[in-house]
Amino acid sequence: MPENLLIADLCFNISFKDYTFRAAKFILIETSIHNFLKAAQGKRVLVIGDLMLDRYLWGKVNRISPEAPVPIADIYEEESRLGGAANVALNLHAMGAIPILAGYVGEDERGAELIRLVHRHGFPTELIQLSTERRTTVKVRIIGNQQQILRVDKEDKFDLSEKELDSIKQKLDDQIGKCDVILLQDYDKGLLVPNLISWILTKAREFAIPVAVDPKFKHFFSFKHSSLFKPNLKELNQGLNLRLKGDDLGGIKAAVEQLREQMPHRNTLITLGSNGMFLMDEEGETTHFPAHERSIADVSGAGDTVISVVSLGLACGLPLEDAVYFANLAGGLVCEEVGVVFIDPQRLIAASEKNQS
Repeated sequence: MPENLLIADLCFNISFKDYTFRAAKFILIETSIHNFLKAAQGKRVLVIGDLMLDRYLWGKVNRISPEAPVPIADIYEEESRLGGAANVALNLHAMGAIPILAGYVGEDERGAELIRLVHRHGFPTELIQLSTERRTTVKVRIIGNQQQILRVDKEDKFDLSEKELDSIKQKLDDQIGKCDVILLQDYDKGLLVPNLISWILTKAREFAIPVAVDPKFKHFFSFKHSSLFKPNLKELNQGLNLRLKGDDLGGIKAAVEQLREQMPHRNTLITLGSNGMFLMDEEGETTHFPAHERSIADVSGAGDTVISVVSLGLACGLPLEDAVYFANLAGGLVCEEVGVVFIDPQRLIAASEKNQS
């Protein structure tokens, strides 16, 4: 056995029904977490997607309002964080990559705050455009006693205008050939319209640059010929009008095959929440990655972390199974904290070393 071949103990029991999967008690991992993070240093990742500002109001709840049957949160702290595609960039930055964020914010106070936060984290802002036609997307989360009790969204969801579309294409035209991977992060806020998606994928093929996609509902079938397509189970069900459950691996396999017939692409990764992840590679080989046992505090942002790690794996030339293995670990780790957070590389190293021998 090669010295760099590690055996990851996934420790799970699951019925595969009438299908045979390569998932087993042990999965061979060719790359150590240290080698992955070393290879990730300086990789340029072009992140194109909906930018958001996450606002947190932290408080204590001790009583119910006399005005309505709702809790009263006594706020003791307010905080702003990067959200949406900007949180994806934070995950990449934390692992040593150079994220280049592309998207729109409103020409408003929250948009200016978002750009200041990007500057503070030290990655480029030249592809972040100001819009006079839409507001900055803001998600306000009210946290009482370390639990989210309410979320308030302020946003516009209409598609880009022709003027905005032409402007961002001009900005992207000089950057696509200079990156190691492109990550399309869609939240259905109007940026990733079919015209722009098709244009990006065509340009990426010209430069032989891999494209990873985290889709939403509205333009689910617009990402033909992407390198990796990563919906969650809810998005897969809605896209194909199904009602699959996360433990129905045979049904998920059949659904992915149907998806590929309708929208050809190279690799498919389905996130299954507490049931882990399901991967079908470009050869049609399937692997199930069970979720690791975690004390779950908040699942917000886990998908951002997963697509960040897998995309960075593509940029580094990792075997896809290795990248998904690390992404599975990372996605679980961020669920242990309240609110949308990015991955801590030291925690990822510790978790990986614990699960490898």
